[in-house]
Amino acid sequence: MDRIDSSLVALRRILRATELFGREIKKTAGVTPAQFRVLQIISEHGYATATTIALRMRVTQATVTSLVDKLVREEMVEREKSTADRRQINIHITSKGVKTVTEAPDPLQQRFVRKFSAMADWEQMMLVASLERVAAMLDAEEIDASPVLDTGDFKLSESD
Repeated sequence: MDRIDSSLVALRRILRATELFGREIKKTAGVTPAQFRVLQIISEHGYATATTIALRMRVTQATVTSLVDKLVREEMVEREKSTADRRQINIHITSKGVKTVTEAPDPLQQRFVRKFSAMADWEQMMLVASLERVAAMLDAEEIDASPVLDTGDFKLSESD
């Protein structure tokens, strides 16, 4: 197999792993990986604002709104006006949301983080540079994406 085929096979394996994990978490926890990440962020303090979530996930406010709307419908989170600033809306995790976070399978990105963290510094830098290069080769630099290994649930940035 030549290098081109080998690299395409590796990309396909990555895509397939994220697709399979997405199905697994949807089946076992009832949420997508992106929705799960929103729940994780909210569960850190019991609540968060949409702006905080958008900044942490590096996605647009519209993407967060869509993700939160789905979680509200599933009764995993609820929106509530802040008592400190009535203009601000806090998103609170419900007991159902907490249960989802604690009982869900190990997220794919957490497996990646554990193994990535164990790599030497130079290996981490090399891998990041290589992945950024692959994203550039696929003209994907401007795609709205967060540090969630998932194949769906994200919108293109407003410039696209």
